[in-house]
Amino acid sequence: MKRIIFLLVLAVTHASAWAAEVSGVRLWTAPDHTRVVFDTTAPVEHKVFTLDEPDRLVLDIASASVAGALDAGAGISDQLLTGMRYARKPDGTLRVVLDLSKPARPKTFLLKPNASYGHRLVVDLYPTGATREPRVAKSTADIERARDVVVAIDAGHGGDDPGAAGSVHGTEEKRITLEIARRVKRLVDAQPGMRGVLTRSSDYYVGLRKRMDIARDNRADLFVSIHADAFRDKRVRGSSVYVLSARGASSEAARWLADKENAADLVGGVSLEDKDPALAELLMSLSQSATQHASFSAAGRVYQELGRVGKVHGRRVQQAGFLVLKSPDIPSMLVETGFISNPTEERNLRDDAYQERLATAIMRGVQDFFDDAPPPGTLLAERKRTTIKHVIARGDTLSEIADRYQVSVAVLRRTNDIRSDNLIRVGQVLVIPDS
Repeated sequence: MKRIIFLLVLAVTHASAWAAEVSGVRLWTAPDHTRVVFDTTAPVEHKVFTLDEPDRLVLDIASASVAGALDAGAGISDQLLTGMRYARKPDGTLRVVLDLSKPARPKTFLLKPNASYGHRLVVDLYPTGATREPRVAKSTADIERARDVVVAIDAGHGGDDPGAAGSVHGTEEKRITLEIARRVKRLVDAQPGMRGVLTRSSDYYVGLRKRMDIARDNRADLFVSIHADAFRDKRVRGSSVYVLSARGASSEAARWLADKENAADLVGGVSLEDKDPALAELLMSLSQSATQHASFSAAGRVYQELGRVGKVHGRRVQQAGFLVLKSPDIPSMLVETGFISNPTEERNLRDDAYQERLATAIMRGVQDFFDDAPPPGTLLAERKRTTIKHVIARGDTLSEIADRYQVSVAVLRRTNDIRSDNLIRVGQVLVIPDS
């Protein structure tokens, strides 16, 4: 009898563990895939298969029901998904059919509850035949042909990952980071010889290593990840800048050297695949060392500029093992624009003018870094090589200097950060911009 009771309890427990309700559905459209997220009240067992003529994806969720009614596809505007419908089968399985505009390859997985959401079943749809562009080394012709400096601008979080939330208005970090990233890109694009690339252009999630891949596929010279911090003490405030810690660099080096896919990849334009293990380790170490030095230099300049906007948290650039900072051949930094958990900073981060000031500070720090050390083969490097400089003599005025070199006084001021004629002095060296 005890055994029968035990088996009955076990059966009931097992059934209740997998019985779940689907309480909502959300859609996120990314450039290379579509994500459909089902909110569930418990973990679910599921199966997925595709059908053609017409193209559909069928999702069977075991022992599940719908809580209320799902907004099944009303107003859907997506590159792949055209509609969605569902019904419960006699055996208790909830069948969801996703109508597709063309064939797609599905990938499904479960997510555990976090601060913003409960249990979730995620369905990612990738267009079939879509492949990532191969990573290729920069050829001699590429290097010899002057190019733009490329800055990868990474808006943290996105899609089903909202990040931190404001303590007063519940402002989502993912929205603030995207707004600031867009502003930084616009300012970078406005600089001659510079071009910005966003790792995400709207509200969808991008995996952390995928963000690094996007930077590398675009041959980025610098990676800037933008975030908004949070802390349990709402009084804590201030922006901060991080680069990769030594421990994080060491663990990433081991990963690259051990992983065949990474070993066949590029480190500063050099493949590790055909190298002796000792040589490969040495090349990796040299690449990471140079990258870390450049990361500190660029991050330090951004940190100084952020100090002109408001309070900075900490006395210097900090180090951490953030995954997005681990590219061994791309200088990388992570900028915490402020503590969204602080009521004042949440209000500031929501303000357009304040976002613009933050974006300008980031851009100026980046620009200052590349003005001092432009990558070889870039327009900035070529311009620096041919830059004209003028040493101020007694009696010189800005208007006379501008007239002599056929540039405007305003451009001369901006290039040399001069606010009035009274700030120039005998012996001072002015950079004369290309007219």
